[in-house]
Amino acid sequence: MIAPRTSPSRRTLLLGALALGLSACGQAPSETVETTSDPNAGPPPAPNRQEEVDLPVVALLGDSITAGLGLPARDALPAQLEAALVAAGSPVRVRAAGVSGDTTAGALARVNFSIQDDTDLCIVALGGNDLLQGIEPARMRDNLQAIIEGLQARNIAVLLAGMQAPPSYGRYAADFDAVFADLARTYDVPLYPFLLDGVALDPALNQPDGIHPNAEGVKVIAQRLAPAVTAALGRA
Repeated sequence: MIAPRTSPSRRTLLLGALALGLSACGQAPSETVETTSDPNAGPPPAPNRQEEVDLPVVALLGDSITAGLGLPARDALPAQLEAALVAAGSPVRVRAAGVSGDTTAGALARVNFSIQDDTDLCIVALGGNDLLQGIEPARMRDNLQAIIEGLQARNIAVLLAGMQAPPSYGRYAADFDAVFADLARTYDVPLYPFLLDGVALDPALNQPDGIHPNAEGVKVIAQRLAPAVTAALGRA
């Protein structure tokens, strides 16, 4: 199949994709240690970090959306997702593993060192840049398949977060969109269909480029994604 023969700018392409359906890490709150005014009491005990160490580890493997392009780390998706999960009563440690501009091929090349062995769940959130570059959906599928197989071989659970192509891309759009659902079925992994659900093309939730979510937009993504993460951890 031939990739779409279009020549609009990168920004126009992504905005069109967003319009029709569609491109670190926070820290756990520190513990409070009581102090005493008794001079004979000695120094306060060291904080107990065992609870923090035992928290599930979630990694975000993705591109500029998960990397938080244009935002401070505290407002990026890893930190906001961690906060949303803590607020929902499902405390975890969320690690950032997003690289701006990454395609599925780029993520495949680095997944083994970007995702550590102690990770319980990896959210694979890729595909936007493959769409922008007109990469064949079959090639994207091969890359995502290799990422999923590699993570599962390491006993790391996967949550697949999808993107969507504009219907104006015709057969390309149909093939692109089908990749995510097909992989989720084939490898029995949960699917979050559209990472930018509720945020795409809303000026109040995006940065001036109209593409990347602002802090409020990321908060919406985190709140919507959090239940899917909790469910995926339960399966794991």
